[in-house]
Amino acid sequence: MVDLKIKRRPIGAVARVQRNGHPQVTSRTGGEIGVVTGASEEGFNPLDLMFASLSACLVLSARIAASKLSIIDRFDGASADVTGEKSAEEPYRIERFTVTITIDGDLTEEERHQIVHMAEEICTVSNTLKTRPEISLSVG
Repeated sequence: MVDLKIKRRPIGAVARVQRNGHPQVTSRTGGEIGVVTGASEEGFNPLDLMFASLSACLVLSARIAASKLSIIDRFDGASADVTGEKSAEEPYRIERFTVTITIDGDLTEEERHQIVHMAEEICTVSNTLKTRPEISLSVG
C-alpha cells in the first residue's frame, strides 16, 4: 500500500469587483481567475466555479483512491462531469448535483466502483456540500 503524505497549504480566496467590470478572484496561494457575469459570456461564473471545484476534487480523489487500492498502475485517468438543478424560488441554490465519473484504465467494473466510492469519501468538496457548513460573515 502506498503511504501518502499530506502537505497542508493555505486555503481561501479573495474576490474583488469595481463599479464596472468583472470580479477577479485570487487564491491564498496566488492563483487568479476572472469571473463572468453575463449568461452568454464565455468563462466561469460563480456556479461554474462551484461545479468545477467539485469535479476537480472528485478526479483528484479518484487518483488518490486508485493509489490507496494499489491499482494506480492500471489507472489511466478519471473525468467528472458535474451539473446541477437550480431552485426556481428564493433562496436560490443548487438543489441537486448530478455527477458522472468515468474511470479510464485496465480495471474491472468492481474496481471502478471502488474508486468512485472511495473518491466520494475522500473529496473535501463533496463532503462539505453534503453538510450545512457555518458561514460567518463580517463587515471589513
